[in-house]
Amino acid sequence: MTTDHDANIALVRSAFAAFNESDLDATIAFLTEDFAVNIAGMPHQERGHEAWARNFTMMHAAFPGIQASIEDIFAADDKVTVRLTFTGTHGGEFLGMEPTGRGIEYTSIEIYRIEDGMLAEEWICSDGLTMMRQLTDA
Repeated sequence: MTTDHDANIALVRSAFAAFNESDLDATIAFLTEDFAVNIAGMPHQERGHEAWARNFTMMHAAFPGIQASIEDIFAADDKVTVRLTFTGTHGGEFLGMEPTGRGIEYTSIEIYRIEDGMLAEEWICSDGLTMMRQLTDA
């Protein structure tokens, strides 16, 4: 099996560009129909566009204009790993917390499995503790 690592990296970069534009439809266009969502700390895997869209919508509603900056990105076999810095301002309800107007900046390490030129699965391990401290510390 040969894998085009450059194409896989470009795919992930393009998906994050759509994310940064807050373009749900464009972002979903990069996903397989049964895209698998694996988030550290979540009790079970979720699948499909609806599951992914729910998470996208929650983050963009809570942090309007949220941005994901790619710090590192590399590929091996059918996977792409990316280290991101997310930045934004808490402008909407998030996990039951009313908007604080506070800025956030946190790191996320994410792995994407590529299948037939599409994103088929993600594993996300974000520094949620840092984000929550930024929202709750006076």
